[in-house]
Amino acid sequence: MIRDNMPAPHAVSPSGTRPYLKSVLRNVVVNAQVGLHPWELYPERPTRLCVNVEMFAWLRGAQALNKDFYIDYDPVRNAITKWPERPHTPLLETLARELIEVCFENPLVDAIRISITKLDIFNEADGAGIEICGERSELLPEGNVKQEKL
Repeated sequence: MIRDNMPAPHAVSPSGTRPYLKSVLRNVVVNAQVGLHPWELYPERPTRLCVNVEMFAWLRGAQALNKDFYIDYDPVRNAITKWPERPHTPLLETLARELIEVCFENPLVDAIRISITKLDIFNEADGAGIEICGERSELLPEGNVKQEKL
């Protein structure tokens, strides 16, 4: 199974490591109709994907001690589990960009890291895929940036 122990995106501040809360979904395996290769175009043979999502909230002041301050990963999981019913999607980037929007629907989320890996796609590799990582202001279209903090 794919493992990813990358450091937090943009987690460095002038005083050292920026304090954060991270909510994760690790190694969610799901089938989807995705890909550009000729063998990926058959609906009876979906591609097995491994999805990893990390959502970061930068901790400010008393948030670190607030027991009600959390990032709900259920909406992201729910979006991923609907992929088997989707029509064919040529690019993994399309799926990742849709997950970015789901992650940032939560106003607490300041940054994300999403990786999607096609498992079993090449005999010589465990997988092949993509990763998108960045902060809200970098990844959402201008004017669609939610600044509200709960």
